[in-house]
This record gives sequence, structure tokens and C-alpha cells, in this order.
Amino acid sequence: MIENVGIIGAGQMGGGIAHVVSLSGRKVYLLDIDQGFLTGSIQTIEKNMARQVSRGKVSEDDMKAALSRIETGTDYSGFSNCDIVIEAATENEDVKRKIFEEILGFISDHALLATNTSSISITRLASTTDRPEKFIGMHFFNPVPVMQLVELIKGIATSQETFKTVKALSESLGKTVAEAEDFPAFIVNRILVPMINEAVYAVYEGVGTVSSVDIGLRLGANHPMGPLQLADFIGLDTCLSVMQVMYAGLADPKYRPCPLLVKYVEAGWLGKKAGKGFYDYSGDEPVPTR
Repeated sequence: MIENVGIIGAGQMGGGIAHVVSLSGRKVYLLDIDQGFLTGSIQTIEKNMARQVSRGKVSEDDMKAALSRIETGTDYSGFSNCDIVIEAATENEDVKRKIFEEILGFISDHALLATNTSSISITRLASTTDRPEKFIGMHFFNPVPVMQLVELIKGIATSQETFKTVKALSESLGKTVAEAEDFPAFIVNRILVPMINEAVYAVYEGVGTVSSVDIGLRLGANHPMGPLQLADFIGLDTCLSVMQVMYAGLADPKYRPCPLLVKYVEAGWLGKKAGKGFYDYSGDEPVPTR
């Protein structure tokens, strides 16, 4: 039974996971390399919970209790009592592998390991640990408190017991589970990110402007958000990383990242989090950059 949960990374994803786990009545140890990141993450969690209280989805008492269950730190030793540790660091395989290698000396023998990767091989990441049978992909979607889906991905060595335990944990957080096989980008991003990449190609090749592409998909396909606006929300660096994983892993030219997407990332125009991507967010309303 999962009672104590460790989370690595206090960004949007890690903070969101801490939010839903703490509201489920479990204790959380949230780790990052910088105490400033952790302070900011707790402030964001509190703000998002307060929004839920104002909408009647969470009581004031539940919010206070949930916040009291979150402990933060920069030391791996805080994971010693955790039943599962969920890695939610940047979407970079080398970074993730290093994290899993480093934490092994700080976790108990029974602890499960999960990665929130959106595209990287679960089998390959599991091979860096001493417990591949207790390793699983647990892919949440952003914003975690709102999005209902969790993709669960078994590596070649993941045990059925691990899968059942993590599925039960996911469902207890109010999530619906989609089981995916361990192929590059899994299910959702295998379909979604190439669509975004194709939208970037449409702009790159002059088929349409940023605004016309987004209007077309919003009104013509009834999408709640245009693909380029969505890319900005996800982060263009994350979109590019997923495309690169798919291109390398599947060796199919249809997954080649659009050169314009590469240029935006090289420029540091990573989307909403950077203040600029396919839209400029410096004013009152987002303005297309092309």
C-alpha cells in the first residue's frame, strides 16, 4: 500500500503531482536542487488549491491538511520512508538516468520507482536501477490537478504487481488509467506531438500564419486550443524533445522535427513559460510571432 510518496522535481509537473497526492491523504516529500524552486512550487500549489476551494471542489480544512502533508528538501535522504518515488525532472534521458543512479542508496528495498517521462523508453531507464521489476512509467498530463488521464507504461521487466499497485494509486488520485506499451512517446504524444509538428510545418512552409492555423483547428476540428497555442503551453523544448525521441526511436522520416521548431528552441522561445514562443505573452493579450 502506498502511503508515502517521493517526488523529484518541483516544476509544473512535480508540483502538480504533489498537489493531487497530498489531497489524497498521503504524505509527500518534494525534492529539487534549489530551495527557491521548492518555495515557489509550494506557493503555486497553495494558490491552485485555494482556487479549488473557491469553486467548492475542496474544503478549506482539506486544503490545510494537504499542505501540511507536503515536506520539501534538497537531500535524497528524505526518500528513505517513501513507498514510491516519482521522477518528474526535465525531459532529458541523461538527467533522468543520473537521478535514478543516485537515489538507489537512499530508498528502501521495497520502494517502487516511477518516471513521468512523456516519451523516453521505460525499459532503458529501468536498466539503470537495481529494481527494474519495480520500475514503471507514470505519465501525468499538465495541469495535473485538472487533467484526468495517467498513462501507465510497463518496461520489459516491470512486474504485474508493480503495475497493479501503481494503477490503484493512480485511480485513488481520481485519475483514469490508459495502459500503453513501451514504444517512443507512448499513446497520447505519439498522436498529439506529430500533429503539433505538422502545424509548425504549415507555418514554416507558408501554408498559413500562426493565428490562421490555430483558428483553423479550433473552429474546423473543434479543438479547445489551437496546436501552436498548445505547443506554447506544453513548452516547445518538450515538444522538440518528444519529436527527437520518436525520430530516433522509430527511424521514420515523418517524425522529423520541423526546422522552425528547432530554431524557436535555439532562440530560447520556449513558449508561455519563457514569455515567448509562437505567441508573445508580454502584453495583455498573446500576439503571434509569425
